[in-house]
Amino acid sequence: MSSPYGKVDEREHVRLEARRKTRKNIAIIAVSLVILAGIVIGAVFGTMAHKKSPETVETNNNGDSISVSVKAVCDVTLHKDKCFETLGSAPNASSLNPEELFRYAVKITIAEVSKAINAFSSSLGDEKNNITMNACAELLDLTIDNLNNTLTSSSNGDVTVPELVDDLRTWLSSAGTYQRTCVETLAPDMRPFGESHLKNSTELTSNALAIITWLGKIADSFKLRRRLLTTADVEVDFHAGRRLLQSTDLRKVADIVVAKDGSGKYRTIKRALQDVPEKSEKRTIIYVKKGVYFENVKVEKKMWNVIVVGDGESKSIVSGRLNVIDGTPTFKTATFAVFGKGFMARDMGFINTAGPSKHQAVALMVSADLTAFYRCTMNAYQDTLYVHAQRQFYRECTIIGTVDFIFGNSASVLQSCRILPRRPMKGQQNTITAQGRTDPNMNTGISIHRCNISPLGDLTDVMTFLGRPWKNFSTTVIMDSYLHGFIDRKGWLPWTGDSAPDTIFYGEYKNTGPGASTKNRVKWKGLRFLSTKEANRFTVKPFIDGGRWLPATKVPFRSGL
Repeated sequence: MSSPYGKVDEREHVRLEARRKTRKNIAIIAVSLVILAGIVIGAVFGTMAHKKSPETVETNNNGDSISVSVKAVCDVTLHKDKCFETLGSAPNASSLNPEELFRYAVKITIAEVSKAINAFSSSLGDEKNNITMNACAELLDLTIDNLNNTLTSSSNGDVTVPELVDDLRTWLSSAGTYQRTCVETLAPDMRPFGESHLKNSTELTSNALAIITWLGKIADSFKLRRRLLTTADVEVDFHAGRRLLQSTDLRKVADIVVAKDGSGKYRTIKRALQDVPEKSEKRTIIYVKKGVYFENVKVEKKMWNVIVVGDGESKSIVSGRLNVIDGTPTFKTATFAVFGKGFMARDMGFINTAGPSKHQAVALMVSADLTAFYRCTMNAYQDTLYVHAQRQFYRECTIIGTVDFIFGNSASVLQSCRILPRRPMKGQQNTITAQGRTDPNMNTGISIHRCNISPLGDLTDVMTFLGRPWKNFSTTVIMDSYLHGFIDRKGWLPWTGDSAPDTIFYGEYKNTGPGASTKNRVKWKGLRFLSTKEANRFTVKPFIDGGRWLPATKVPFRSGL
């Protein structure tokens, strides 16, 4: 894949490459020093307590000794036995440094996912099970893609560079998300099948994520991490054709025009997407003229750098009605689904008209990296906006829904958006967010920044909450936003029971309006009222690396608080 970091001249490249190699050697020495310190401490206290040689640090299931490096790496993982079993049996394990062990861990994970793909690719049972099995096969294919990205980039890159560590964590977080989605897509009676086939690969993915998170922290502690060159240092060309985005009207420079009345090249967006070249670094601009397009659209994973621009969020509308009640799994219900990286939409509307009685029915699902939406509307009821995976940005958008209507496990920032809960089915309450982080080392979450949360219609008799914790490590923050008085004073709703896991991270920071008072908020350990330093972690620049890729989109954004 091409570097998103920009181009420099040859002399600069040579200088940076020499600097990279020097820093990488220093990084390996630093990691070794950390491990050595652990050996000394372990040797002293271990010999005193157990009178045993420090050379035999750990044993695997076969009673074989484990190298010091393997023990240091595995000690930071959540599935230690699995880590010792896999890394302890690596060829020449005792001579591998932690970075090499990380890459080996990723290779083993790829092999395990490949085994699972064979199982899910087989048709099993009735048609409904076949649909979900095929969905799983697709999700596991995405898992392989992200693991391969991780392996390739970590082999060629320098883990003292924070952007690379952020990339690796993003791809591994996404790999874990795709596997979890696969299991949840299956019918309840098929989930044991899915769990059993994905147990090894899920644990291995988690371990690889823990290792790279640890390596990044070591680089931080030794002050080895450096920022890549920015636009202030060199002339950056984020994507070929970037200058087109400086046009005041992208519609006038569109590569393909779609129009229901026949005045464009095609009448459907689906057909226009067939003309997009595979894995192109050049932007492909599709202008969708005003009208309602009744189709379910999928931007495939090989369709890179696509821009879809309309005549306005209430004029150029894509409309569908797939839903769970009628037999489509949530993952497949989206009216508009994005899997191709670098996607951008402007002045478009995405609607799912299934209605509240059909339960989960997604208007827009995004599962692609470095995606941006500007002046768009997502309109449905339950599960309106599925921020599934990767890094995403939404600016001046309108999101309308009822239950969990902004949900998923991406790293997403919604900035200067209108969030409009609407009237749900009788007996339901509204919950704005349901974030899906399943692992403490994932770098995912939902950040709602400088938005306006107000009711669509009269909701005085409807309980409306900021969110509920879908998973054990759910991460959601609401910052500098205006909250109208219809928000329940407790703020947040448990998923089950009357509390939430202590491991969630829910944050509020300097919100205003009658619904912003924190006096009567739920008393959960995981709910925090953030300091400025804490809040800054969830802004565009650090949370989604926005300073690196958003300037190329020409979408306005605020990088910090």
